[in-house]
Order: sequence, then structure tokens, then C-alpha cells
Amino acid sequence: MRHLFYPLAIATLLGFFAILVNYPEKAIIQIDQQAAELLGGQRLLDSMSFIGEPWMIAGVSLVLLIYLWLFRKNYRGMLFVFLAVGVGNVLNQLMKEWFERPRPDLQHGLESFSFPSNHAMVGLLYLFTLAYFLSEASASRKIKAFIWLAAVALSVLVALSRVAGGEHYFSDITAGLFAGYAWFVAIAVWYELRERQFRKRAAEREKEEFPE
Repeated sequence: MRHLFYPLAIATLLGFFAILVNYPEKAIIQIDQQAAELLGGQRLLDSMSFIGEPWMIAGVSLVLLIYLWLFRKNYRGMLFVFLAVGVGNVLNQLMKEWFERPRPDLQHGLESFSFPSNHAMVGLLYLFTLAYFLSEASASRKIKAFIWLAAVALSVLVALSRVAGGEHYFSDITAGLFAGYAWFVAIAVWYELRERQFRKRAAEREKEEFPE
């Protein structure tokens, strides 16, 4: 299953750049308008936005860091969280300032730019990072599948909530999800390569200390 994640990351990265280049085009504008008409004013969906708020992301990430530190002694895992969520948030803010796309007319007093959506991108990053380590700790395939399905569903709901509340265009949240997933997979690939290297070195040291 993981072999599908990597080409999907490449596809989403390409999708992000496709949206970036084309969001001023008429076809994208029409999709944004249709999504706003379909989802706008959906209060239940709008309420899901809290899952992607900075205080929620910071709180869950802190709990995950403490768990990895005290219970798993997984310091590379702690670095994973920092790179995925912390650096991912910085990248999102830099892209907003760089691309300078204004928000929809109904701005709710928000002063930041619109593209890509922080809730969509960083929301996905922290939910997927949490799912990664929770599923890693479980031996059950069913539980692993449930954890990942929950992470995907919540990420999508959080992203759509920003259209329902009028804070973002649909193209903003799609680009945010695409960028977030691509960045998550890049960090996961780095982490897994480092883990394999660590295990290999540990096995070699053990073999040297206890030769057959």
C-alpha cells in the first residue's frame, strides 16, 4: 500500500503547481464559485474548522512530542513532528506571502493571504503525522486502516470547512491538501531511510560484538 503513497505525492505536488499557475483562469474561478455556492453557509461543516486551528495543532503536536520522548524514546520521531508540522507551517506562511492571493470577499477580518490554505495544509500535516505514529504503534491492520481513514476524513472536512465559512476558495484548500501531502511524504521518506540506516548500523555493531 505504501508504494502507492510515493507516486501519489508526486502527483499531488504537480497538482499543486497546476493550481498555482491556473487559479486566475476562468475554469478554476467557476469551480471556486460553484463550491462556494454548494458549501457556503453549511454551519455543521463550518464548525469543523476548529480541528485545524493553531491552538489545536500546537496542542496535539505537543502531546505527540511528549509521547515520543517519554514513552518511545524516539528522538528522530520528534524531529519528524518538528519538520512536518513546524517547518510545514513556516512553508505555508512563506507561500502565502509570496503568492499574495487575496481572500474571498467575505474575509471575517482575516488579514493573511489566501493561497494555499493553512488549515488544509498544516491540518493535514499534523493529522497525518499523528496517524503515522499511532498506526506504527499498532499491530492490527484494521486499527491501522481505521486510523488512516479517520485522518483522511478529518483533513478533508477541515479543508472544506474553510470554504463553508467563506475564508478560502476551493482552489486554496485543494492546493493546501496537495502541498501538505507532498511535504508529509517527503518527511516520511527521510524518516524511514534514517530508521533503516540506524537499524543496519545497530545490527552491524551487534554482529561485531557477538560474532558467531
